[in-house]
Amino acid sequence: MRQEILRAEGLRKVFPGVVALDGVDLSLRTGEVHVLLGENGAGKSTLIKILSGAYHPDGGRVLLDGEPVALRTAGDAQRLGIATIYQEFNLVPQLTVAENLSLGRPPRRLGFVDFKRVEERAIRLLGQVGVDVHPRTPVARLGIARMQMVEIAKALGLDARMLIMDEPTAVLTTGEVDRLFTIVRQLRHAGVAIVFITHHLEEIAEIGDRVTVLRDGRSVAEMPASASPDELIGLMVGRPIDQQYPRRPAAPGEPLLRVSKLTRKGAFDDVSFEVRAGEVVGVAGLVGAGRTEVARAVFGADHYDSGEVRVRGRRLPPGDVHLAMEAGLGLVPEDRKGQGLVLGAGIGENLGLVLMRDATRAGFVDRSRLREAAAEVARRLGIRMTGLDQEVRTLSGGNQQKVVIGKWLVANAGVLILDEPTRGIDVGAKVEIYQLINGLTESGHAVLMISSDLPEVLGMSDRVLVMARGRLVGELPASQATQDSVMALAVTEVEGPRAR
Repeated sequence: MRQEILRAEGLRKVFPGVVALDGVDLSLRTGEVHVLLGENGAGKSTLIKILSGAYHPDGGRVLLDGEPVALRTAGDAQRLGIATIYQEFNLVPQLTVAENLSLGRPPRRLGFVDFKRVEERAIRLLGQVGVDVHPRTPVARLGIARMQMVEIAKALGLDARMLIMDEPTAVLTTGEVDRLFTIVRQLRHAGVAIVFITHHLEEIAEIGDRVTVLRDGRSVAEMPASASPDELIGLMVGRPIDQQYPRRPAAPGEPLLRVSKLTRKGAFDDVSFEVRAGEVVGVAGLVGAGRTEVARAVFGADHYDSGEVRVRGRRLPPGDVHLAMEAGLGLVPEDRKGQGLVLGAGIGENLGLVLMRDATRAGFVDRSRLREAAAEVARRLGIRMTGLDQEVRTLSGGNQQKVVIGKWLVANAGVLILDEPTRGIDVGAKVEIYQLINGLTESGHAVLMISSDLPEVLGMSDRVLVMARGRLVGELPASQATQDSVMALAVTEVEGPRAR
């Protein structure tokens, strides 16, 4: 019999000008996975920050084992057995994986840190989550997916009674998600209570027991995890969504981007493809296949050893971002907060970043021109904001992603590379991004879309490129691309360098 371990009653949290939570209730039982569902801005992050001690509520109460508790700090929550895996990683980039996994509680011997036990502990935890990374690797050298698995390993090391997982599958491939779900089921069997936040509706019935839906800071329903996706979407967004992947194919035009025999030792080898005007070309593959590495090399952010990149027939020199931008190439990186935005700056400033060089004359920036262009793009994209001066850090994930894409619209980029364009974005905002992609291709732009969300790749691509171990191993038209056919290519054993 599952017993209630935690109950939140009437939680309220107010920030200046914003009511983030307005009477939210939640109960959690031992040995269950309770899914928390809602759009960006619905209050999910605020709720879990209260439960993990990062925020103190302005109203309501939290009970643990039937007794009221005050969770004033993250340390309070951890001492009570509550561990949290945040969507924004809580790792120290300069430290090694092993050091991060023992951060704040390193094993000691004779008063000194026992580095041998630190490494042994790291090997054990990394083995639990099935991630192939050396414990002495600095976290700064890891990709987003491996960082996520390290975060999960770190939480497992706390031996918590209650585990909060905020979007843990957002950057994981199908195989990694399967491994994570195996771990979650083992924890559930051991009696751990789990709060699981996801935007992937297909995961809910597979891993969940109950679902609480939040909307506009309120808990609007509690349902069994077997509820239909359409019903859950309706509760989340307050309106029906007719089509989850609303791709409108456009007739392809001339090749705008040509990549030929692109090679970088140890990362990717002999990669060739083209993207035509009006076309969305998806790139699928397991983490470590070299997808992001190729995208960064094409954009000039990283060097390559041989091969060539052409935009509208113009050959681009390797490692020159400015010339790539001048040629009409844009990149929306997978880490939008770390690489795509200046979080402390306003929306208008972020939208004008790419155009700032062209808008500068004799050392002076034409701010009026930039602001006009930013205002037009913000209106066109429907960015929900109080004004162009609002700090980007205060926006929801979906609106932040619109800003990252929007700055390339301000610069009128003809070829847009989208790396994980909907990571951490709710289903309603995803559809808005997909409609934006449709608008780009209908106006003659070309889109190269990298995604670990295979249904997204299949639903929004006109052609699908599949990478494995740093090589392009297949190309499928939309009519022939299925999850099985793509995964069969993605696990292909090939000779050549393995991407790191």
